[in-house]
This record gives sequence, C-alpha cells and structure tokens, in this order.
Amino acid sequence: MAENQKKTEQFADFGFERVPLDDKSLRVGAVFDSVADRYDLMNDIMSFGMHRAWKKFTLSKTALRNGDFALDVAAGSGDLSKGMAHQVGSNGLVVVTDINSSMLHKGRDSLTDAGFAKNVAYTQADAEKLPFESNKFNCVTIGFGLRNVTNKLAALADMYRVLKPGGRLLILEFSKPKISFLNSIYDLYSFQVLPRLGGLITNDSDSYRYLAESIRMHPDQNALKELMISEGFERCEYHNLSAGIVALHLGFKL
Repeated sequence: MAENQKKTEQFADFGFERVPLDDKSLRVGAVFDSVADRYDLMNDIMSFGMHRAWKKFTLSKTALRNGDFALDVAAGSGDLSKGMAHQVGSNGLVVVTDINSSMLHKGRDSLTDAGFAKNVAYTQADAEKLPFESNKFNCVTIGFGLRNVTNKLAALADMYRVLKPGGRLLILEFSKPKISFLNSIYDLYSFQVLPRLGGLITNDSDSYRYLAESIRMHPDQNALKELMISEGFERCEYHNLSAGIVALHLGFKL
C-alpha cells in the first residue's frame, strides 16, 4: 500500500499548500533549520510547558526494560530519547534519528550534556527509509514528527518492519480537540498567537504558521488509528491528552 502511494501521489501537503513531492522534505528541512536554536524554548512557551507531561506519559507506555533496544524517530532535541536511555540502562541502546541535521546535532548536544554516551547512538535518517535491519527494536517512538513526513504510510510500514515481534510503536502528535468549544479558541491561538510568538522569539513567523497548518492537515485520532491498522499494527489504541489537543497512539507488531 505504501509503495502504491509513493508511485501515484505526485503532490504532498505542506501546511495548507500542495507542493511537489520532492519539495516537501526540502521545505520542512528549511523550517527546522530556522527554528533549531530556539526549538526547546518555543516548545515550552507554545505548550505552556505541557509538552513535558505529554512526553512523560508517552514514556510510561514504552514497556522498555534493561537491555532493550529502542528507536526514536524524528527525535528533535531528544526528550523521549533521554527517557528511554534511562529505561534501557547501560546494557541497552537507544538509536536517535532525525532527517534534519540541525535537529540531530541539537539532540546529540542535549543528550551529551545530560550524561548519555555509552547507550545512545545517532543516525541521520528518513522516517520512510529507516537504515536498520528488520525485527531489531523493542519500541519505536515518534514525537511530533509524523505530521511532517511526506508519506505517512511508508513511514508506518518501515517502523513496523524494524520492530521486533511483540514490539510497540508510540506516536505522540497533535490531534483534534474533543471538546467543541475549544476548537475556536485553539484556532485563534494557532493561527493568530502562535505565528506572532514565533516571529518574536525565533524571528520566523512563517515556520510557526506552517506548524499550525500542518496540525490541521494531520489525520485525526481515528483516521491515524486506521492508517496504523492498514500497515499491520494490532491492538491499536489512542489516549487523548489535554482534551485531545494531543494524542498518543499505540500499536503492536504481533
């Protein structure tokens, strides 16, 4: 299914724009090159610090044990990677990946400063073409990265491939609020406040306008669950966080 999508889809969503397939990854890369230096600061400000609670909840669902192998896809500054490095211990390994070299270097600096060296490895990698052998990882995570992937089905298929039987995928991503009155407030914040904050703090309002648009174009909770099922994941479920502004999706390779 993923391969068929690659062959037939000639355009992709970049926020509300339709752009040629080859252009999307370049434009997403430019966004993260622009915001990398202030990425953590903006995460704290735009989520009112809630991103830390969302990531803590995600880490509570990894089921990782000492000696396990984990993969953090689109790891950004490495918050999930740090938590999993604690969980797998000195006998395990966390592989940190990002398609964007600026973000991968930021994640590496953050993990190094936190004292992680021996049980962490780094690879610049496309989520759609993971350069790892099949059946390798006990857990794969992707936090706030799937909406930026050009071909989500291809990425889901490859994350499924690299999981060990019995392993699990955790997708933490912005989603659709489940309380109706929040939608208008959320839209006002996303399309009016957030770009202004981005302009003030990173001198780049356009990147945060793209962020708001990319959230709206991302599949909602049930649609993403169905995509996971279509690529072979079983026992799929999701947990709404902050009234569904963010959702954690969980699926298993059985």
